[in-house]
Amino acid sequence: MKEFGIFLSKSLLGWLAIQVCLTVVFLLSLRLSQKNLLPDDQLPKTAVILCLRGADPFLTHCLRSLLNQNYPQYNLKLIVDSQEDPAWKIATDTIREQGASNVQISPLRMPRYNCSLKCSSLVQAVSELDDSYKVVALVDADTVVHPNWLRELVSPLAHPKVGATTGNRWYVPTGRYWGSMVRYVGNISTVVQMYLFRIPWGGTLAVKTELLRQTELLDKWGQAFNEDTLIRKVLEKYGMQVKFVPSLMMLNREECELPSLRYSLMRQLLSSRLYHPLWLAVVSDAISSILMPTLVIVLFLAALLTGEWNVVALSFSCYSSYTLGLLLMMLALEQGVQQVIRKHGEPVTKLSAVTVMKMLIAIPLTQWVYGLAMLLSLGMRRVNWRGVSYQIKGPWGIRLVEYRPYQLLDEPGDIKVSI
Repeated sequence: MKEFGIFLSKSLLGWLAIQVCLTVVFLLSLRLSQKNLLPDDQLPKTAVILCLRGADPFLTHCLRSLLNQNYPQYNLKLIVDSQEDPAWKIATDTIREQGASNVQISPLRMPRYNCSLKCSSLVQAVSELDDSYKVVALVDADTVVHPNWLRELVSPLAHPKVGATTGNRWYVPTGRYWGSMVRYVGNISTVVQMYLFRIPWGGTLAVKTELLRQTELLDKWGQAFNEDTLIRKVLEKYGMQVKFVPSLMMLNREECELPSLRYSLMRQLLSSRLYHPLWLAVVSDAISSILMPTLVIVLFLAALLTGEWNVVALSFSCYSSYTLGLLLMMLALEQGVQQVIRKHGEPVTKLSAVTVMKMLIAIPLTQWVYGLAMLLSLGMRRVNWRGVSYQIKGPWGIRLVEYRPYQLLDEPGDIKVSI
């Protein structure tokens, strides 16, 4: 047992060292990035596409922020599930309130039965664009952007080898629910991983319009469950890359409860399994981050029961060092991202001693919740989301098996507004 304990301890602390190095790389990218923003006369005409089904808590704030961009030529294209959808009234009221003329709202006319509703909406929106639009930008209804968001997103596309640009979301750790804290802790790892693997996030994403037409990306969307994870692999075939824009770390203040978080994680992990170009690396990361710490806990309990006190001390000190190391990494990343978010005019998130203690407790809780979600996602063949059901037979074997216009009863009960 002692030899196994030594092996586990070295492996776990070695993995911690690797995570520290990756965290430093990400923090350097945040600190050393330079904004080379294009002047007005060089910014291409852009279509910003927002697909809606249901009234997200921050939808009004999202729409207001999109209609007040510091960008010369852009139009907001809203594709709403149906005119009976509650998002339709919110959108039309906000457009009227803002007096906006650069926005078009349309219902989803023909839901496709071999892809997700979001992908159906994207295909419809892009297919209707004329040749004057040189860039297509995607955004989610839970993303509240800052005035320079679109300019910062589009400017890097001036490089001939950059086909797409992206940011990422960042949750607040000061919520009232343990689900919010677990999601926050898990998202930290996801953000760093997506940066390293150059996986775009659909909540803040821009693609050159010509690439949508020249590559098979639009056709892929017409058969896919998820719109963003597959982009890197498609663009690489044409010698193009996805560029992460550090200034576009977008703060998300929504909260969720722990019981319903698991299913949301399962959907995310299913999308990764279907489309992530380095899915085995994701699995390896999960094994290292979830299985090894859990084995150390099991070893600690077994040694405690058998009275092998040297193994008890070894496993306890190893797990404590590992968990404390993760906490310090989280705090460093929080501070690094806060410096970016502060420039957006967002208030600074203050971490109290109670919040830091909750972050510490949430580390093992997050490992177990994510581990369970990953195991369950491996056998996931059907997905239910806001009153819609999909059958999943493979990356391009998506079937919409149950569809009806959105109703208020479909509103996800796990989403809360954080003020």
